[in-house]
Amino acid sequence: MEKISFVIPALNEGKSIGTVVRQLAEGFSDAEILVVDDGSDDNTKDEAVKAGALVYSHPYRMGNGASVKDGIRYCSGEIIVMMDADGQHKPDDAKRLLQQIEKYNMVVGARTKNSETVWYRDIANIVYNRLASFMTDFKVEDLTSGFRVFKKSEVSKYLYLFPNGFSYPTTVTMAYLRNGRSVHYIPIETEFRVGKSKIKLLQDGTKFLLIIMRIATLYSPLKIFMPTSLACFSLGMFWYLYSYFICNSGFPKMSLLLFMTSVIIFMQGLLSEQICQMRYDKSG
Repeated sequence: MEKISFVIPALNEGKSIGTVVRQLAEGFSDAEILVVDDGSDDNTKDEAVKAGALVYSHPYRMGNGASVKDGIRYCSGEIIVMMDADGQHKPDDAKRLLQQIEKYNMVVGARTKNSETVWYRDIANIVYNRLASFMTDFKVEDLTSGFRVFKKSEVSKYLYLFPNGFSYPTTVTMAYLRNGRSVHYIPIETEFRVGKSKIKLLQDGTKFLLIIMRIATLYSPLKIFMPTSLACFSLGMFWYLYSYFICNSGFPKMSLLLFMTSVIIFMQGLLSEQICQMRYDKSG
């Protein structure tokens, strides 16, 4: 197998990063362990260095996505294992993911019901998974999992899409699936994180939904334009039938407006689909 690099974005994870690095070093003696310190205020950098990791530090907080992008850029391995720095992920599970990377373009650790997670985040993940599955025509089992393996030469093509904040897993999953790359999920059980989560439910949850819509528009626009066009057409038809049979009036102007809007949206979807095809040809 090609050289392996563990990339671990970290922000104020001084209580857990040392343990995570030492466990990885024991289980993967030949692998590179790169911690990207996102301008932490605590001893994250010192603990990571003490445990034996390479550390790339941001001068100030740039975001989880920015840390992921820098980790991918600066790691030396072709096989990249992304892990969280908070102790949720078990190093032994990384071996299971790595066993499948030769068969698939990306392998993801999907959290099961037995994982130690917060209930409201579980509900949010179910919504995200179903929406992403609809957008990609593929059963997405864990859209927001930060535990995944991919190849540097492949994922580098999509770095420009990654947001600087949270939700890089959402972006890379949608981009891979819509660009015809294979994704495989392996069930894992996570533990409660050490310390307080950096994700804010309402603020970051809204961003996740917006990113799903943005990536869908970039890679599968008809999934957005077609339902919207049909909704406008159906509403126009309903208004026409209501006016004709109930109100005994002529063809309503509102129906004409809705029909025209439906056609315009549909044509925009077709144009966007052609642009997307050119993107596929360029990045494939």
